[in-house]
Amino acid sequence: MPARAVILDIGGVLEITPSTGWQRRWEERLELQAGQIDERLHDIYRGGSVGAITLAEAERQIAVALGLDAPELDALMADLWDEYLGSLDTVLARWFSALRPRFKTGILSNSWVGAREREHARYGFGDLCDTIVYSHEEGVEKPHPRAYDIVCSRLGVKPEEAVFLDDMRVNVAAAQALGMQAVLFRGDASEAIAEIDELLGRASLD
Repeated sequence: MPARAVILDIGGVLEITPSTGWQRRWEERLELQAGQIDERLHDIYRGGSVGAITLAEAERQIAVALGLDAPELDALMADLWDEYLGSLDTVLARWFSALRPRFKTGILSNSWVGAREREHARYGFGDLCDTIVYSHEEGVEKPHPRAYDIVCSRLGVKPEEAVFLDDMRVNVAAAQALGMQAVLFRGDASEAIAEIDELLGRASLD
Protein backbone atom coordinates (compact mmCIF):
# COMPACT_ATOMS: atom_id res chain seq x y z
CA MET A 1 0.00 0.00 0.00
CA PRO A 2 1.50 3.39 -0.98
CA ALA A 3 2.84 5.52 1.87
CA ARG A 4 0.84 8.66 2.50
CA ALA A 5 2.27 9.84 5.82
CA VAL A 6 5.56 10.20 7.71
CA ILE A 7 5.57 10.27 11.51
CA LEU A 8 8.57 11.22 13.66
CA ASP A 9 9.48 10.98 17.31
CA ILE A 10 10.88 14.05 19.09
CA GLY A 11 13.36 13.26 21.89
CA GLY A 12 16.49 11.66 20.48
CA VAL A 13 15.23 12.20 16.92
CA LEU A 14 14.04 15.72 16.05
CA GLU A 15 15.69 16.90 19.26
CA ILE A 16 19.27 15.95 20.06
CA THR A 17 19.13 15.35 23.81
CA PRO A 18 22.41 14.27 25.43
CA SER A 19 22.60 14.16 29.22
CA THR A 20 23.61 17.50 30.71
CA GLY A 21 24.32 16.05 34.15
CA TRP A 22 21.86 18.37 35.87
CA GLN A 23 20.67 15.71 38.31
CA ARG A 24 24.14 15.06 39.69
CA ARG A 25 24.88 18.78 40.01
CA TRP A 26 21.69 19.27 42.00
CA GLU A 27 22.36 16.18 44.10
CA GLU A 28 25.70 17.66 45.08
CA ARG A 29 24.10 21.04 45.78
CA LEU A 30 21.38 19.45 47.92
CA GLU A 31 23.77 16.94 49.51
CA LEU A 32 21.91 13.94 48.10
CA GLN A 33 23.33 10.60 47.06
CA ALA A 34 23.74 9.79 43.37
CA GLY A 35 20.46 8.76 41.80
CA GLN A 36 18.26 10.23 44.53
CA ILE A 37 16.76 12.96 42.39
CA ASP A 38 15.40 10.56 39.79
CA GLU A 39 14.27 8.25 42.60
CA ARG A 40 12.38 10.99 44.42
CA LEU A 41 10.87 12.42 41.25
CA HIS A 42 9.98 9.12 39.57
CA ASP A 43 6.25 9.29 40.31
CA ILE A 44 6.14 12.96 39.32
CA TYR A 45 7.84 12.20 36.02
CA ARG A 46 5.36 9.41 35.44
CA GLY A 47 2.32 11.52 36.29
CA GLY A 48 3.48 14.31 34.02
CA SER A 49 4.14 11.97 31.11
CA VAL A 50 0.51 10.85 30.92
CA GLY A 51 -1.13 14.10 32.00
CA ALA A 52 -2.17 12.84 35.43
CA ILE A 53 -0.92 16.09 36.94
CA THR A 54 -0.58 19.64 35.65
CA LEU A 55 2.76 21.36 35.24
CA ALA A 56 1.99 23.61 38.20
CA GLU A 57 1.24 20.59 40.39
CA ALA A 58 4.35 18.80 39.14
CA GLU A 59 6.48 21.80 40.09
CA ARG A 60 4.84 21.98 43.51
CA GLN A 61 5.53 18.31 44.12
CA ILE A 62 9.14 18.66 42.95
CA ALA A 63 9.69 21.52 45.39
CA VAL A 64 8.30 19.42 48.24
CA ALA A 65 10.22 16.27 47.27
CA LEU A 66 13.55 18.10 47.13
CA GLY A 67 12.97 20.80 49.73
CA LEU A 68 13.40 23.68 47.29
CA ASP A 69 12.47 27.32 47.76
CA ALA A 70 11.00 29.29 44.86
CA PRO A 71 14.29 30.52 43.32
CA GLU A 72 15.81 27.04 43.61
CA LEU A 73 12.76 25.49 41.95
CA ASP A 74 12.98 27.94 39.06
CA ALA A 75 16.68 27.16 38.58
CA LEU A 76 16.15 23.39 38.72
CA MET A 77 13.25 23.52 36.26
CA ALA A 78 15.38 25.57 33.87
CA ASP A 79 18.03 22.84 34.00
CA LEU A 80 15.42 20.12 33.54
CA TRP A 81 13.93 21.80 30.46
CA ASP A 82 17.35 22.59 29.03
CA GLU A 83 18.15 18.87 28.87
CA TYR A 84 14.61 17.91 27.81
CA LEU A 85 14.57 20.29 24.83
CA GLY A 86 18.16 19.69 23.77
CA SER A 87 18.94 21.12 20.34
CA LEU A 88 17.17 20.79 17.00
CA ASP A 89 18.39 18.34 14.37
CA THR A 90 18.15 20.95 11.64
CA VAL A 91 18.89 18.51 8.79
CA LEU A 92 16.04 16.22 9.81
CA ALA A 93 13.68 19.11 10.54
CA ARG A 94 14.22 20.75 7.15
CA TRP A 95 13.66 17.47 5.32
CA PHE A 96 10.54 16.71 7.38
CA SER A 97 9.06 20.14 6.76
CA ALA A 98 9.57 19.79 3.00
CA LEU A 99 7.54 16.56 2.81
CA ARG A 100 4.29 18.51 2.74
CA PRO A 101 2.03 18.71 0.80
CA ARG A 102 2.96 15.49 -1.00
CA PHE A 103 2.84 13.54 2.28
CA LYS A 104 0.94 14.05 5.49
CA THR A 105 3.26 14.54 8.44
CA GLY A 106 2.91 14.01 12.16
CA ILE A 107 4.83 13.80 15.40
CA LEU A 108 4.26 11.08 18.02
CA SER A 109 6.05 11.81 21.29
CA ASN A 110 6.27 10.38 24.79
CA SER A 111 6.25 13.76 26.42
CA TRP A 112 5.85 15.69 29.66
CA VAL A 113 3.44 18.41 30.75
CA GLY A 114 4.51 21.74 29.29
CA ALA A 115 6.33 20.23 26.32
CA ARG A 116 4.00 21.51 23.58
CA GLU A 117 4.37 25.15 24.57
CA ARG A 118 8.13 25.00 25.07
CA GLU A 119 8.89 23.01 21.95
CA HIS A 120 6.77 25.26 19.79
CA ALA A 121 8.33 28.38 21.27
CA ARG A 122 11.86 27.08 20.66
CA TYR A 123 11.47 25.06 17.46
CA GLY A 124 8.07 25.86 15.96
CA PHE A 125 6.97 22.22 15.96
CA GLY A 126 3.33 23.28 15.68
CA ASP A 127 4.08 24.71 12.23
CA LEU A 128 6.42 21.89 11.16
CA CYS A 129 3.82 19.20 10.53
CA ASP A 130 0.11 18.45 10.28
CA THR A 131 -0.44 17.10 13.80
CA ILE A 132 1.42 16.40 17.05
CA VAL A 133 0.31 13.66 19.45
CA TYR A 134 1.79 14.10 22.93
CA SER A 135 1.48 11.37 25.56
CA HIS A 136 0.79 13.90 28.31
CA GLU A 137 -2.24 15.17 26.40
CA GLU A 138 -3.59 11.77 25.35
CA GLY A 139 -2.85 9.79 28.53
CA VAL A 140 -1.10 7.00 26.64
CA GLU A 141 2.55 6.38 25.73
CA LYS A 142 4.36 4.43 23.06
CA PRO A 143 4.63 1.48 22.67
CA HIS A 144 0.92 1.12 23.48
CA PRO A 145 -0.95 0.51 20.20
CA ARG A 146 -3.46 3.27 20.96
CA ALA A 147 -0.75 5.91 20.66
CA TYR A 148 -0.09 4.90 17.05
CA ASP A 149 -3.79 4.59 16.30
CA ILE A 150 -4.35 8.16 17.49
CA VAL A 151 -1.72 9.73 15.24
CA CYS A 152 -2.80 7.70 12.21
CA SER A 153 -6.42 8.66 12.82
CA ARG A 154 -5.51 12.35 13.11
CA LEU A 155 -3.66 12.13 9.81
CA GLY A 156 -6.49 10.20 8.17
CA VAL A 157 -4.32 7.25 7.14
CA LYS A 158 -4.19 3.53 7.83
CA PRO A 159 -1.12 2.23 9.72
CA GLU A 160 0.08 0.53 6.51
CA GLU A 161 0.14 3.94 4.83
CA ALA A 162 2.50 5.45 7.41
CA VAL A 163 6.28 5.46 7.80
CA PHE A 164 7.47 5.93 11.39
CA LEU A 165 10.88 6.97 12.75
CA ASP A 166 11.89 6.45 16.41
CA ASP A 167 15.13 5.90 18.33
CA MET A 168 13.71 3.17 20.60
CA ARG A 169 13.62 -0.39 19.30
CA VAL A 170 10.53 -1.22 21.37
CA ASN A 171 8.61 1.65 19.76
CA VAL A 172 9.71 0.67 16.27
CA ALA A 173 8.69 -2.94 16.89
CA ALA A 174 5.27 -1.86 18.17
CA ALA A 175 4.70 0.25 15.06
CA GLN A 176 5.69 -2.64 12.81
CA ALA A 177 3.31 -4.96 14.66
CA LEU A 178 0.48 -2.64 13.66
CA GLY A 179 1.52 -2.73 10.01
CA MET A 180 3.46 0.54 9.85
CA GLN A 181 6.74 0.80 8.00
CA ALA A 182 9.13 1.76 10.80
CA VAL A 183 12.77 2.84 10.82
CA LEU A 184 15.11 2.81 13.83
CA PHE A 185 16.93 6.13 14.22
CA ARG A 186 20.59 5.50 15.02
CA GLY A 187 21.65 9.12 15.46
CA ASP A 188 22.48 9.93 11.83
CA ALA A 189 19.90 12.16 10.14
CA SER A 190 21.22 11.57 6.63
CA GLU A 191 21.06 7.80 7.09
CA ALA A 192 17.49 7.97 8.42
CA ILE A 193 16.39 10.27 5.60
CA ALA A 194 17.86 7.92 3.01
CA GLU A 195 16.05 4.93 4.55
CA ILE A 196 12.72 6.72 4.64
CA ASP A 197 13.13 8.23 1.16
CA GLU A 198 13.77 4.72 -0.13
CA LEU A 199 10.54 3.52 1.45
CA LEU A 200 8.63 6.49 0.07
CA GLY A 201 10.23 6.00 -3.35
CA ARG A 202 9.33 2.34 -3.42
CA ALA A 203 5.79 3.19 -2.38
CA SER A 204 5.44 5.80 -5.12
CA LEU A 205 6.33 3.14 -7.70
CA ASP A 206 3.84 0.52 -6.42
